[in-house]
Amino acid sequence: MTDPLIEFENVTIVRNGRVALDAIDLSIRANENVAILGPNGCGKSTLVKAIAGDLRPFAGLGRVSIAGLNRWNLFELRKILGIVSNELQFQCSKEVTGLDLVVSGFFGSYGVLQPYEVTAEQQAKAAEMLEFLDAGHLANRRTCELSSGEGRRVLIARALVNSPKALLLDEPTTSLDMKSAQLLVRALRKIAASGTHIALVTHHVEEIFPEIQRVILLRNGKVFVDGPTEFVMTSENLSQLFDAEVQLERQCGTYRAHLEAVK
Repeated sequence: MTDPLIEFENVTIVRNGRVALDAIDLSIRANENVAILGPNGCGKSTLVKAIAGDLRPFAGLGRVSIAGLNRWNLFELRKILGIVSNELQFQCSKEVTGLDLVVSGFFGSYGVLQPYEVTAEQQAKAAEMLEFLDAGHLANRRTCELSSGEGRRVLIARALVNSPKALLLDEPTTSLDMKSAQLLVRALRKIAASGTHIALVTHHVEEIFPEIQRVILLRNGKVFVDGPTEFVMTSENLSQLFDAEVQLERQCGTYRAHLEAVK
């Protein structure tokens, strides 16, 4: 057993007068690939914002820690956990090149490289990460001209330049077409195989790839089910999670869900 990478202890978070996370206990280790799965409104985005430090437990009760730290800054966090979200993609769609956006990951900026001094090593590492994600051809493209799938891969490269222990991905295939989503999942599998672990937050069962060892089902701000992927991913569990009759199929380690009837 390794020390927790992410840990929530009795955490309640209130947003807009509503309890978004309800006394949640959750621990994710640094050496596992995990998916957090749940319907819209279950608390997934709140969970991501709490990990990023954008939200704090209600009334100071409960504890969120990252790699044992109760407080952390951006410089500490990006070397521990690379966070890629849809909100970040909107912030990063600018008149800068893909390579410059990746380089900016070293400084925690969004494509802005002034007044920082960029080294040759940093440039080389950024180019290497783009190539690793089969996105080297995006190096000189302006990020405002990239498709959603292309932009997502550039953002992942931006997170990887700091060699984090793990990546936290919030709904990574949202707004992607079928082919782009498939390419992105393939990239995530490649990252997992390289030794960087994945924490995937999603409502799409198709994103749960074979290297995901554990699935946490989140419902109404609480952990509904938590365990090894093959035991959690059942038609019965998903039917209760999504409040609908769900038939789940597994082929070659990937899942497909079919909705039979809405309750």
